Amino acid sequence: MILKPARLILALVAVVAIPAFAQNVATVNGKAIPSSRVDQVVKQVVAQGKQADSPQLREAIKKDLIGREVLIQEADKQGYGTRPEVKSQIDNARQSIIINALLADYVKKNPVKDAEIKAEYDKFKAQAGDKEYHARHILVATEAEAKDIIAKLKGGAKFEELAKVSKDGSAANGGDLDWASPASYVKPFSDAMVALKPGQVTQTPVQSQFGFHVIKLEETRPTKLPALDEVKGQVAESLQQKKLAAYRDELMKKAKIQ
Repeated sequence: MILKPARLILALVAVVAIPAFAQNVATVNGKAIPSSRVDQVVKQVVAQGKQADSPQLREAIKKDLIGREVLIQEADKQGYGTRPEVKSQIDNARQSIIINALLADYVKKNPVKDAEIKAEYDKFKAQAGDKEYHARHILVATEAEAKDIIAKLKGGAKFEELAKVSKDGSAANGGDLDWASPASYVKPFSDAMVALKPGQVTQTPVQSQFGFHVIKLEETRPTKLPALDEVKGQVAESLQQKKLAAYRDELMKKAKIQ
């Protein structure tokens, strides 16, 4: 059968329109919702490990996008997008999205190398040392208070009872600082602590920027460090954050800030 020119044109238009229509999952009051938006949300959900791609997931996302389109059209009709507080939130959200994209691209181009992770782990291992210390302390404001506490200890008073006056959070636990490496403390404190034997108490007050300490060493043990493979992800994350901070600082230095 030979189509007349007018019918031929209509048939061609119909053929062309089918692929265009197929690119949209729905239209809301004439506004198209492209299938690419569904694909994008599905990709995000799958990447987060929440669900696998499925017809049910796509249908749920489609319904959600339709609902959102209905709401945004109503919100635009009522002028919510022109409110100052809403515009401010939009600007903040736009900044966050663009900045996150910038930083994600920087991380992709400047990945943390295995050699960097190993070097950071070795540095931490060296700082931790080969021994951990379980200590208690009593922190007071003046040297006279610290000397008075030492005198009371020599007279038979219990360290845990006197530690209730300590000016830090350890007061509730009898001055207990739990297990830690010397590197965890300020130098005057750690120097005095490592000089003690288990059961001994400092005979003179130990001064630091926090005040005056009376220190008791409970016990020591060999340092227990996790293997590199166990903390590789944490070390990599820490190094990545340092790189991002350095990148930001570099940009801050170049910027003209008044």
